[in-house]
Amino acid sequence: MGHETQAGVHAPIEGEQESLVSALEGLVSNTAQHSSSDKLGSSAHNGPYTPAPTSKNEHKSWWSKLASVEGLAQSRLDDLFAEHHLGNWIAIRGTNEKIFESMPIAVRLGMHLLFFGSKATSLLRYNSVEDVLESMSARQGRIYDDASDPEAVLQHVKNFIETYSINLSELAEPDPTKYRTMNDFFYRKLKSDARPIADADNSRIVSSAADCRITVFDNVESATKVWIKGKKFSLAHLVGDANLADRCFPPGSALAIFRLAPADYHRYHHPVGPATVGPIRHEKGEYYTVNPQAVNQNFDVFTANRRDVLLLDWKPSGAQSYTVAFVAIGALLVGSIGWSAATQGSAVTRGEEAGWFAYGGSTIVAVFPPEAKVKFDQDLIHNSQNALETMVRVGDRIGISEA
Repeated sequence: MGHETQAGVHAPIEGEQESLVSALEGLVSNTAQHSSSDKLGSSAHNGPYTPAPTSKNEHKSWWSKLASVEGLAQSRLDDLFAEHHLGNWIAIRGTNEKIFESMPIAVRLGMHLLFFGSKATSLLRYNSVEDVLESMSARQGRIYDDASDPEAVLQHVKNFIETYSINLSELAEPDPTKYRTMNDFFYRKLKSDARPIADADNSRIVSSAADCRITVFDNVESATKVWIKGKKFSLAHLVGDANLADRCFPPGSALAIFRLAPADYHRYHHPVGPATVGPIRHEKGEYYTVNPQAVNQNFDVFTANRRDVLLLDWKPSGAQSYTVAFVAIGALLVGSIGWSAATQGSAVTRGEEAGWFAYGGSTIVAVFPPEAKVKFDQDLIHNSQNALETMVRVGDRIGISEA
């Protein structure tokens, strides 16, 4: 049997459900007891703000408790984690390989809050799920911008490098001691040649906006059947303007969804060009996790979260221009969205840096109008139609305009 994650395929057998619930309750109890300090050096042992070997070892310990259930093989455990919102299967492009991506502790806590809200509300003494997620995100922002203790910053940077196996050789600044804050390292820059742009001279190519896990859909109807299950999702809600959606993104518009995880390079790049930058809309919202396990539920993550909507006028053939929406979506533990090449009226090229996310994982959604005739690459379409994300990097080709 493959590693399907559809509901019911890997429903727990007798004894497994209790083990999952007990482990998750223990995780929430441990994670919730964090320090009230906003200093980086005082963030709690295995707390939501600690991407460290300690945290990784705690995860292994928790994992091993589940593995001790009689007859529970590793592959079975991965399937159960996927079924119960604790991780996702990801396809590695160009291979037949899949990897299981376990969620960071803070995201697992967020998922618990989303799907077991009443219990978690009482446990954490907050009035609502939204309150606790906003509080966590705001506090995280202060902690990861804290430069008052250089030794603590350096230790956290080193722990982050070890935990997520960051390749220092591709960084513009490979020396960990040169980063003033944890966020400075989190949205670190890469060397100019670290992410080659596929077929850079071909203006029809669409490339990945980020180092990420991608899903693509030829139209919104397909996306909502397979991937985005929130009842209120629509392009009008996503871009925050019904008139704009009606005018520029009618039925048949294509979507590319780029999900970044904490380990990823967190600067994002223009997926098309040459293009002229239009206005940016700032949409207020919540701080829900954008993990697939939330997106795949009846939960309006993309249209409920805080997000910025940038419009691009793209000329794939050098003549006719098409409006592309580039939507940067904040999420759990992502307190800020920054723009570096988004001045209205300026010209940008495909692969040029567009902006960055502060600490956490987040998502970009690019929307292409039907007349641009964007055709996504077949391997990405196949995986997406099977509810499977594919690992890609900045500049990788993901499709082409046939207009």
